[in-house]
Amino acid sequence: MKTAAALLTITATASAFTSSKPAAVRTTTAVGAAMDDYVGSVNLFGKEFKFDPLNLSETYSPFLPFFRESELRHGRTAMLAVVGFIATDFFRIPGEMYSFENIPKTVDAHDALLKNGPMYQLLLWIGLFDLIITAPAIVATMQGEREAGDFGQTIFAPTDPDALKKKQESELMNGRLAMCAIGGIATQTVISGHGFPYI
Repeated sequence: MKTAAALLTITATASAFTSSKPAAVRTTTAVGAAMDDYVGSVNLFGKEFKFDPLNLSETYSPFLPFFRESELRHGRTAMLAVVGFIATDFFRIPGEMYSFENIPKTVDAHDALLKNGPMYQLLLWIGLFDLIITAPAIVATMQGEREAGDFGQTIFAPTDPDALKKKQESELMNGRLAMCAIGGIATQTVISGHGFPYI
């Protein structure tokens, strides 16, 4: 009886992951159409590359501006994080609290500074920035009033549209690389217990 129940359970579980009708062939036209409006559908070599393995651009197409805003924001944050993580292995800001004697390894800074309080101020100021700047910017992006990631800081932006597109693609690709890099840096420094070059 137990064997029959176990076989029935296994069969039911396995059939839950099978389809009764043949899978439809997915076309990439919707993905291509949704991504055509956005800069950055290129690979490392400048060739067209529309990577969407989870089909999010088709399934959640109204959220594409939010996805791009999030990608830009996380990419920019990751680029700063990579520079900051490496830089603090060589120099620190003034103050006994931040010295190499108190915090010998960069990876230990988070926990050490949580005990002393400055991390709470950082949380407060970043939260305030998100409440006052980021939230209205995302709402405006979703309503089509602004481009994702555009905060109007165009002082150094090229005036030529092709050159601007190239800079935007570079920002996206560098941000994507930095998001992978900061994860690798943090993991490697925890595993090795060393600072830069993390070996």
